[in-house]
Amino acid sequence: MKSVETTLQQRMDAVRGNQYFDDLSESMLKEIAEHTRLGEFQRGDVLFWEGDDCEGLFILEQGSAKIFRLSPQGRQYIVRILQEGDTFAEVPAFDEGTSPVNVEALETCRVWVIDKNKLHELVMKHPTFAQKALVNFGKMLRGMVRMVSEMAFYQVTHRLARLISEISMDKSAPHWTQEQLAARLGTVREVVARSLKELERSGAIKVEDRRIQIVDKEIFEQWMQPN
Repeated sequence: MKSVETTLQQRMDAVRGNQYFDDLSESMLKEIAEHTRLGEFQRGDVLFWEGDDCEGLFILEQGSAKIFRLSPQGRQYIVRILQEGDTFAEVPAFDEGTSPVNVEALETCRVWVIDKNKLHELVMKHPTFAQKALVNFGKMLRGMVRMVSEMAFYQVTHRLARLISEISMDKSAPHWTQEQLAARLGTVREVVARSLKELERSGAIKVEDRRIQIVDKEIFEQWMQPN
C-alpha cells in the first residue's frame, strides 16, 4: 500500500460522507479524521487476507475491489463487488477478530482507513453511534441471509438472472466476466455460460460484445422466480 498525503479537511469530508458518521457533530468528525488515513492500491493488490489482523474500518474512495473467499481447493467465491463509497471490514473492525474474507483491488483504488481503536472508543462514549453501527450490521446480516437463501432455493440460471438484475440497476458497476459471475454464484464458468445461453434462447436477454442486455422484461422476471 502506498500512503497518500491528505489534509484534515479532506479526511473530515470523507468521514462525513459515510453512512456510519454522516450525522455526527463537527467536533466528532474532526476527532475521527485525526485517526484516518488514505492508502492507494494497484490492480491485483490484496488489501488484506482472511485471517489477517484488522487495521480498522475501510471506505473505498476511488476504484473497485472484490471481497472473496477461497475454498480448500482454491476456488473463489465472490461475496461482493465494492464500488466507490462502499464501507467494508466492519466485522473485524468492531469485534476485534481477524478478517473473515479476502479483498483484492480490481483497478487502482484509494481507500480510507479509520483506526479501529477510535471506533471502539466511539461505541463506548456515544450511544447514537453504537445504534447506527447496529442498524448497519442488521442490514449486512439481512443481505447475507438473502444470499444464503438464494443458494439454497434457486437453481443457477435463476440466481444468475437475479444477479444480472442487480448489475443492470447499478450503472456504475464494472463489466463482469463469466469467471466473476461464476465466482459470485458459487459455481464454475462453464455452468454460467450454459445458463446465459438458456436465458438468451428464452428471449429474456441478449449478449453482445460480452455485455448482457435485458430485452424482454416479462420473460426475464419469470426467470428471477424460483421453480
